[in-house]
Amino acid sequence: MTRRPFAYLTLTVLAVYALGPMLVFVLASLKTPSEISENPLGLPGEFRWENFATAWADANMGAGLVNSAIIAVSTAAGVCVISGCAAYALGRLDLPKPGLFILYLLVASSLPIQLFLVPLLSLWTKLGLYDSRFGLIVIYWAIYSPFATLLIRSFLLAVPREYEAAARLDGAGELRLFIRIVFPLIWPGVLTAGLIAGLQAYNEFLLAVTFIQDSESLPVSLSLYSFQQGFSPDWALVSAAGLIMVLPPLALFLALQRRFVEGYTSSGMSG
Repeated sequence: MTRRPFAYLTLTVLAVYALGPMLVFVLASLKTPSEISENPLGLPGEFRWENFATAWADANMGAGLVNSAIIAVSTAAGVCVISGCAAYALGRLDLPKPGLFILYLLVASSLPIQLFLVPLLSLWTKLGLYDSRFGLIVIYWAIYSPFATLLIRSFLLAVPREYEAAARLDGAGELRLFIRIVFPLIWPGVLTAGLIAGLQAYNEFLLAVTFIQDSESLPVSLSLYSFQQGFSPDWALVSAAGLIMVLPPLALFLALQRRFVEGYTSSGMSG
């Protein structure tokens, strides 16, 4: 009991530390540029809600959000399929030296993507995948699937093999076994892996700015960057555009946070 006030104080300080910059960010989006320069931490004299409409139009945020949604959803779906099948193979099939595959996944998930930018750029140009959303999505599949495979495999190891043995006695093949028996038992892990991959793809900048040049295919992160760099920045409008970018993944996470946290912690990979 004596430690509880200290715990509450610590949590309050951490909450202020985490939410304070976000509050300043929101207030800046409702100010005029002169108010930001004169008093960046203060309240706006008048809430300028029209900043959001102006930023939406000037930064082309609508097209950026659509492109980011396509990229994020496609990345999440592809990662779930690839990593789900790979995790099932690692956890259930009789592979030679499965430890080597796990080591490979650990190494692959730890290497920085910057090491491969130049060869990837050359290869993607030859394959005709440069400056296309599909080409970017394929790269995201490759870099996000190793961790997702390890995550889903940790769920799979907790599933008793007796369920699969009974299904095999009934004549179920591996594909039917995975879809009808295993997947319903590990879907929290698949959902968690998909959410992580989708959010990473939504927020990713380096690969997007390298492999996407067409203005009609820019994800929202590049739309915001172009808007900020295009002229002398109006920080009120830049803040409004940034808040527009933040709101969709924030709403998604708040809606699915319980399943996300439960899935991540129950996997055994949270430490």
